[in-house]
Amino acid sequence: MNALASELIKLKRSMGWVAVLLLPILLVAVGAANTVASGEPLADGWHTLWLRSMVFGGLFPLQIGVAVLASLVWRVEHRGTNWNALMSGPTSTWRIVTAKAAVVAGLSAAMQLILLAAVQGAGWMFGLPGAVPAEYVGLSLVIMVAYVPVAVLQSSLSMLLRSFAAPVAVALVGAGVSVVLLMAGLGVAIASPYGLLTRATQLGTGTFVDSGTVTPVDVITILLVAVLVTAGLLFATVRLVDRRDTRT
Repeated sequence: MNALASELIKLKRSMGWVAVLLLPILLVAVGAANTVASGEPLADGWHTLWLRSMVFGGLFPLQIGVAVLASLVWRVEHRGTNWNALMSGPTSTWRIVTAKAAVVAGLSAAMQLILLAAVQGAGWMFGLPGAVPAEYVGLSLVIMVAYVPVAVLQSSLSMLLRSFAAPVAVALVGAGVSVVLLMAGLGVAIASPYGLLTRATQLGTGTFVDSGTVTPVDVITILLVAVLVTAGLLFATVRLVDRRDTRT
């Protein structure tokens, strides 16, 4: 059985599905609650609802959500002798690392799909016409790609650190630093996986360094950085694990 298939089987009873379901619904609920509390209608319809649901989530909650997912995915491997059994088996380090990261990225993508569905539900609740515009479906696809380097980084941290909380703390600090850099107008923040995800969630919103218009350059930049950072993190993780002689 290949590594990815094995990981998918483990997901059947994973607590990660709880986070995948609850976090996006909570984010949209917060956005909806803010709208109700303000007593004002959604000025720009779907756009306002998207902004209130997505931008806040991209500051740090989504990064923390991915970190929690990664810690949950790796938790079983740090129990008892599971780690030794995993690393001494016939599966290569590369396959182990990529399979775990793929699972975390897949769960993150599912989280974004549920958020999109929750926005649709909230829109109907506020009487918005039709379905979520195709623009936001497209933006969700870009955000899913931006999740990948965060998933790889958090999976790597959860692999190397036995603590459940430590990788989550790293995500919180990393997201916070990235937000500060973006608020300062420093585009270099997207070199950080956390900053890249934050930037992706801002597309078309006019917040921080975003112009308010989704341009091909912005989208291509995010996709390109995501690919490069993901490849670099995977390579670095495999090299680090192999150099630590954890495979016995």
